[in-house]
Amino acid sequence: MSREPQDVSYAFGEALIELGKKNPRVIVVESDLADSCRSHLFRTQFPERSVEVGVAEATAIEVGAGLAFSGKIPYVNTFAVFAAARTFDQIRQTVAYGQANVKICGAGGGLTLGYAGASHHSIEDMALMRALPNMTVVAPSDAVETRQMVHAIAEIDGPVYMRLSRAKKPPIYDGGYRVEIGKAVVLREGSDVTLFAISDMVFEALEAAETLATKGISAEVINVHTLKPLDIEGIVRSARKTGAVVTIEDHSIIGGLGGAIAECLGEHAPTPMRRIGLRDTFCESDSTMVLREAYGMAPSHVVEAAEEVMRVRGAVRGAVRGA
Repeated sequence: MSREPQDVSYAFGEALIELGKKNPRVIVVESDLADSCRSHLFRTQFPERSVEVGVAEATAIEVGAGLAFSGKIPYVNTFAVFAAARTFDQIRQTVAYGQANVKICGAGGGLTLGYAGASHHSIEDMALMRALPNMTVVAPSDAVETRQMVHAIAEIDGPVYMRLSRAKKPPIYDGGYRVEIGKAVVLREGSDVTLFAISDMVFEALEAAETLATKGISAEVINVHTLKPLDIEGIVRSARKTGAVVTIEDHSIIGGLGGAIAECLGEHAPTPMRRIGLRDTFCESDSTMVLREAYGMAPSHVVEAAEEVMRVRGAVRGAVRGA
């Protein structure tokens, strides 16, 4: 398999075509961003199964719900900031409450729209969707996982929010990988600290783990591609194994991956942890990687957080022994 950077958006669009060929119930609902979200690829193959509503995201959700209640499987596509925030009332009242079989696909999650700026950076979408009853929340890490996730969520009878990155990164997985919703994936075994990451931030976690290894630190890297339902068993197992945790996400640390894992460990296995992500702030415009560096989300920041949380773990263990 080529290790060249791949565009997750194209993987998404191509997977929609594959799914459409297999399942005639699949309908794509677009909201004036079909080219940007790559759902236009589906339209070229199945124009009669593609619905364009224009700049009317709330309408797109309601159309999707109507299609779902008619026995179809609608994939509603737009930028993540619009998919989750502008449409929250419609998603809550009609899709989540009604348990409508709608697949909401948010493109350009986090800071991956770069120069689009604060108005387009989706930094709270997963927190919003995660809070809704009946909602499954997933965020694939690379093009391979994205293709599989498009098919996997079609098998769920109920609402799903799939957050997609716009960052171009080399593939993590090969053709033998099989995604399982609700099961986190251990990408690298380790014993000193666990790095839990989501979406394309898995790349930053893997890079940080390489740097930590040069310092004699063994980091376990886990891809939490499903934020809800959370893999509580897998998360607790790794946290108990290493005794130190860092979460890494291109999202607010409030309510996203960091919040979810803090809740999980607080109830099941209290563990020293640090959270990498946006710290209760909006962001400026620039390239994605410049923004991640500026807001403390680069691999170097993950390394610093890992070293810090290990020091905290050591202090806690020393205090316990001295008690």
